[in-house]
Amino acid sequence: MMSTAEPVQPVNIAGPTTVRASALAAWQLVEDARYRPERRARADRLRMLAQRAVIARRAERDDLAG
Repeated sequence: MMSTAEPVQPVNIAGPTTVRASALAAWQLVEDARYRPERRARADRLRMLAQRAVIARRAERDDLAG
């Protein structure tokens, strides 16, 4: 039985604040990557990949042709 003369022990929960900080940091990294100005638009990336594929196929075809 606890008397009123004994102090209450504080509960130390370090887990949730650490997890909360990590989640916030991860969210900020995602947002920075999504909205940074040097990020290419999806259509631009797809166009660039398609152009690379066409160039690679032409080079391969030309190599096979001699």
